[in-house]
Amino acid sequence: MLAATGAEAIEESGEAAAGLEPADETEDGYPRIVRALRNRNFRLFWSGNFLSNIGTWMQNVAQGWLVLTLTGSAFWLGVVGFAGSIPFLFLTLFGGVIADRVNKRKLMLVTQTAMMLLAFLLAGLAYWKIVTIWEVAAIAFLNGVAMAMNAPSFQSMFPRLVRREDLTNAIALNSAQFNMSRILGPSLGGYAMALVGIAGNFFLNGVSFLAVLLALMRIRFPEEKKTKRESVLHSLAEGFRYVRRQPQMFALVWMIAVSGFLAYPFLNFIPYFARMQLHTGEKGLGWLLACSGAGAVLAAITVAWQGQIRHRGAMISFCGAAVMAVVVLFCYSRSFAFSAFLMLLEGYGMILMFSSVNVAMQHLSSDEMRGRVTSIFTTCFLGLPPLGSLLVGALSRLYPTGHVLAVMAGLALLTFLGFFACSPALRELD
Repeated sequence: MLAATGAEAIEESGEAAAGLEPADETEDGYPRIVRALRNRNFRLFWSGNFLSNIGTWMQNVAQGWLVLTLTGSAFWLGVVGFAGSIPFLFLTLFGGVIADRVNKRKLMLVTQTAMMLLAFLLAGLAYWKIVTIWEVAAIAFLNGVAMAMNAPSFQSMFPRLVRREDLTNAIALNSAQFNMSRILGPSLGGYAMALVGIAGNFFLNGVSFLAVLLALMRIRFPEEKKTKRESVLHSLAEGFRYVRRQPQMFALVWMIAVSGFLAYPFLNFIPYFARMQLHTGEKGLGWLLACSGAGAVLAAITVAWQGQIRHRGAMISFCGAAVMAVVVLFCYSRSFAFSAFLMLLEGYGMILMFSSVNVAMQHLSSDEMRGRVTSIFTTCFLGLPPLGSLLVGALSRLYPTGHVLAVMAGLALLTFLGFFACSPALRELD
């Protein structure tokens, strides 16, 4: 695929994509809303990841319950969560460099196998009742390392699995499967813990990795162009220079960084609002999270049905600003029904914004730089929220948590609007 280096290239590809599929079905008989599934490689990739993600969410539920069983401490819940997410901040960038140097499928086979073995290890420790909180934290950290190394290859494989005109639909369908698994996984995890125990949940997650490993082995992945051999740091610096030279990409990265640091940490404090502000229990918390997941699925379906996202610069800026406004309202809501409705809007707007950013980044990036570009994007999206959460925790000792999160979301809102007003390149992004 040739790199789209400007608005003209993106517009041409968009017009071509729009002209290929005027009907409700593709020439292969697939409905337009799932058109990317006509690509055999993507069908395998999508189904394997869907099953694997369900297992991962099942493990997340069991892991939190195990931590509480071992310690009865919310502090340790935070420690284990931090251990599992902090590798994204430090290692994802290097994962992007590696993804541009090696075969992406082989790299994903290694990282997915590592996560499978860690799930079986945790299952064994829990089954024999010899697990300690330190071992849970260590396994969470190692799992985070594998995920951080896996993420850039996962993101950069998409353009090689589908036709160019199907890329937007593929990203939307991937968001749909992730958020459907986010709804199904915790529910199945709760039932599985009742039937087969905590260790059984970890074991089932390990088994679920076989689905994605089998899919990766069956994918007929095209030959990748070998990159020149240079130092890792030089390759990483080249990736940053590449992003900096493209005004549209540079603006998008900064916007995702701002939302990752100032707004995304809000999701970690939903249990606080459920218990302390809305005075509800576990079921109420489950409904709030389910509403967010349902909104995300609806957004993914919207993008998949629309086919081609137009006016992406305006979409990202104003949709992002709307999400920040919803977060501010949630911070001061005392009505459970209104808060649930706001979570639905948050999930819808967040996925709509991130899907638009992801599509834009994929179109703007060249094949040779895609691993590094997606690693920078992923670091901003998944690596900065832990730092934002630490900031919220520290400031919450001085000010009410709701005020802190509302101010941070308000700053993010103003930043999004400021980028749109001050960046002609962003306004021209279509």
